[in-house]
Amino acid sequence: MDSAEPLRVGAAVRRRRRALDLTLAEVAGRSGLSSPFLSQIENDRARPSMRSLQRIADALGTTAVQLLGSSQETRAVDVVRAGDDSGLDREARVRPVVRGRHQLHALEFVGEHEADREFRHRNDELIYVADGAVEVEADGRVHRLGRGDSLLLSGGVRHRWRTTEPGSRVLAVAVGDHVEVRES
Repeated sequence: MDSAEPLRVGAAVRRRRRALDLTLAEVAGRSGLSSPFLSQIENDRARPSMRSLQRIADALGTTAVQLLGSSQETRAVDVVRAGDDSGLDREARVRPVVRGRHQLHALEFVGEHEADREFRHRNDELIYVADGAVEVEADGRVHRLGRGDSLLLSGGVRHRWRTTEPGSRVLAVAVGDHVEVRES
């Protein structure tokens, strides 16, 4: 079943906030965003930028990927079209390519992205460069990746990345934090 229905991240933000028994004012204080803006996001009257969504996720002890992933119901078969509305503001330059709560999350990043945020995921992540070039700093080393290159990061590895060419397209695929991976 195809779906061009916009992603509604507000319900996921509200569910997570309520699960932590936090008020809008507390999340506002933790995130540096205003309570009215957070209320508009929760009620799907405002679309957060990816940066704002990351700030909200940090305040809620989760990740933007997890909030995006839990924003829609899970479907056994789901086609995500290139033009589907991500639910984020138009300048976010990121869109989920897998919707719902699954064992993996996948996001496509387009355009410029700075290494202004460090990530550390519980489980493995794959970064694939579809177009352009990126630099990934991981485990104290800088890895330069070009079109068609990929980098696997084992769970727990701290990393950050940035694009180094205009028009870059990067696919990040991660095993969900809710999945417990056991080594054999």
